[in-house]
Amino acid sequence: MKELVRQFRDFFVSLQLTVVLLAMGIVLVFAATLDQTNLGIWAVQEKYFRSFFVLWQVGEVPVPVFPGGYLVGGLLFFNLLASHFYRFKFTWKKSGIFMTHIGLLLLLVGELLSGLWQEDTLLTMREGETLNYSESQLKNELAIIDVTDPKTDLVVAVPENVLARGRTIEHPDLPFRIETRSYYQNAMLRRRDEAPNMPPSLATAGLGPQVVAIPVAPTYRQNERNSPAAFIEVIGREGPIGTFLVSTNLASEKPDTNGMVVQWQPQTFSYAGRQWKIMLRHARVYHPFSLTLLKVEHDVYAGTDIPKNFSSRVRVNNPDGRDDHEALIYMNNPLRYQGLTFFQSQMAKSVQLTGLQVVSNPSRQLPYISCILMGVGLLVQFGIHLFGFLGKRRKVAA
Repeated sequence: MKELVRQFRDFFVSLQLTVVLLAMGIVLVFAATLDQTNLGIWAVQEKYFRSFFVLWQVGEVPVPVFPGGYLVGGLLFFNLLASHFYRFKFTWKKSGIFMTHIGLLLLLVGELLSGLWQEDTLLTMREGETLNYSESQLKNELAIIDVTDPKTDLVVAVPENVLARGRTIEHPDLPFRIETRSYYQNAMLRRRDEAPNMPPSLATAGLGPQVVAIPVAPTYRQNERNSPAAFIEVIGREGPIGTFLVSTNLASEKPDTNGMVVQWQPQTFSYAGRQWKIMLRHARVYHPFSLTLLKVEHDVYAGTDIPKNFSSRVRVNNPDGRDDHEALIYMNNPLRYQGLTFFQSQMAKSVQLTGLQVVSNPSRQLPYISCILMGVGLLVQFGIHLFGFLGKRRKVAA
């Protein structure tokens, strides 16, 4: 038993394991770089780096073919940690190595926390518009809104994965329940007169009977986005109210950043003496403050359409009245406020529209700290060896 424990310990503290894990990391980065043209940066991160195994589809069965980033990084973390307990002794001459290794350990921890905690959303607004929320670039939600009161909307938001799983949706604020009849991860919509040979729609209310939802293959490219669609049935206490087709293609309320105006077509119904609105939209993240877009600027190089600089002047307003100031956001000059970072991401000058990428990452300081530690550690170790070498030369000369 002791021999088995010793072999297990020697395996985790061995330098050979360190070299193998570093080599695996290089292979992961190389494979992910090649696959990024097919999947896009978000899917590549999930497939190669934020997983324990890289999976390939063999028919309908996912098969692990290579260790993923979590497994390689986790083993490297414990390998470095165990090596310091069993193989290294702390001395002044090795202080630089210890600082470098601590920086590397922090870098691994920072990447893990970023994968678990970081949230990227997009804030799209026109000049003069004020918003207190941003929208997810990857997630969607079914929004059921009570619009009876003209001053206040009561919103019940249901994550898209609940629709995908076909679960019954019930909520204390809803006097009815919702059943998913059909769900498409990605679909394009056509008017029924453009596709007369398609089978009858499952929808019985709203826009669904006049629209055809055609399933298409999901996309994973960075500059593309899936447009999910679902047929959902609203069922009251007395029986079915109607079946609606909901899709993110029916819920665009504003111009996109290419300047194309997309008309939003609301779907409404009445039940229990109240007015309701239903739609599938990009998932929203609400903030405890609001931003007002004051002005957008889009400069190009003279005689060309090549962007030179684009910026957004915004006003930050906190409801408590203690903070009301302006800020200029442009390339490489983000706005940092209440743990969020606002980057200038998109621009459509023709319709005075801006897109700000909103990043929430509580561990964003760890990579900077780890890089400083590794840099200082390398300098210290180099300095120790340099002064030792110079000292030996002086002794020989004497």
